[in-house]
Amino acid sequence: MSLHRICPDCESSSEVSRRDFLKTAGAAAIAVGAAPLVARAAAPIAAGSSAESVAKILYESLNDAQKKEICFAWDFTEPKRGLLRTRVSNNWQITEPTIGSDFYNSDQQAMIRHIFESIIQPDWHKRIYKQLEDDAQGYGEHQSIALFGQPGEKFELVMTGRHMTIRCDGNSAEHVAFAGPIFYGHAASGFNEKPNHPGNVFWHQALAANKVYAMLDEKQRKQALVDKLPREEAVAFQGPAGKFPGMPVTEMSSDQKGLVQEVLQKLIEPYRQSDRDKALSCLTAQGGLDKCSLAFYREGDIGDDQVWDCWRLEGPSFVWYYRGAPHVHVWVNIADDPSVKTNA
Repeated sequence: MSLHRICPDCESSSEVSRRDFLKTAGAAAIAVGAAPLVARAAAPIAAGSSAESVAKILYESLNDAQKKEICFAWDFTEPKRGLLRTRVSNNWQITEPTIGSDFYNSDQQAMIRHIFESIIQPDWHKRIYKQLEDDAQGYGEHQSIALFGQPGEKFELVMTGRHMTIRCDGNSAEHVAFAGPIFYGHAASGFNEKPNHPGNVFWHQALAANKVYAMLDEKQRKQALVDKLPREEAVAFQGPAGKFPGMPVTEMSSDQKGLVQEVLQKLIEPYRQSDRDKALSCLTAQGGLDKCSLAFYREGDIGDDQVWDCWRLEGPSFVWYYRGAPHVHVWVNIADDPSVKTNA
């Protein structure tokens, strides 16, 4: 089993064409190096099938050579990257074979796309594909997957790429939202985005947070505004005794809290309902938004316009770190218990 490397920024300009989802099954030849191998036939799958049920069929369709490359034990750990299943980064491939390559046959590629789209709310599909087009020359060329454990039992599927780490697990990973730490981002108008991030599909989340700042009084703004940004990857849990930067939500007025609740809803909006529900239940278990603080950062203010590009909503085991400079990077780590260990 090879150790899989972090990939550089995307270079290819080709994109796999969009395919209708599986209507019939069939065996197909795939190439791994120079040796042709035949994958097992995939069964027909009904539209609307869950990501987890399709992941099981995908797993069963893999031949031995494919499993050797992309399948791992539940707790597989690498010396440099730690517990691989829960790792998160802004630009990486968890395994070497890309999902648009001939490592996978067309049925398997269709299943992977179905899994991907099932994790995302349908209303967000167009926006996420735009992000992939802007950042990674489209879907398929620079994303890869790994399977941990065994679908149908305890398992997790992780998909990674530039500005992407997403997961599905059928609730195998206990106590965590989104099956573990996730990442999303967008560089819609270049690596160094302009003020107000034209075309960025996630900028509306920052505008919602800035509405909260606009409603704060002078004393509250002074408390909410922080000079220096935390390290980008700093999303480990602090627990109930943690020192959270910014303005405590519990000290806000009811209308201010209402706006923070709106921000939260916009943050979880892109994801399927089960993942949204899990994120909210994890937050409730640690005391809800009243246990969180909201911080805005002077550093990273693109254009010096005091429309804060970088901000952070954080509680005992809840971190949503929106870092909008030089372009949008968002790090998410949520659990119902701060003692839960994640590779973040």
